[in-house]
Amino acid sequence: MPVENLTSQTSLPSINTNYDIERKIKNEEQSQLPLEQPSKEQLEKAVKGINNFIEFSSTHIEFKLHEKLNEYYVTVVDNATKEVVREIPSKKVLDVYAAMTEFIGLIVDKKI
Repeated sequence: MPVENLTSQTSLPSINTNYDIERKIKNEEQSQLPLEQPSKEQLEKAVKGINNFIEFSSTHIEFKLHEKLNEYYVTVVDNATKEVVREIPSKKVLDVYAAMTEFIGLIVDKKI
């Protein structure tokens, strides 16, 4: 068969190997900037905004800070009676957890 009759072959599409995929993921991870932790004032401002936004129904939710754990929990409050309908997670459970961590800290930190 003469060379003139041969047609040029089209190139095959490139196949991504695991190495190529891992390299792309690493490049994307490196390009992302580290996130800053918001300050307490920024969190409180955001929580107030959320509380004001949700205020228009017969019940509303409030985000509250558990002081000992420095964690937020949610309370569902009835607008008419101002009664707490539900806490997520329960404040009592958070209090028990805080007491347990304090007790464990006393045991672990105490020198014998």
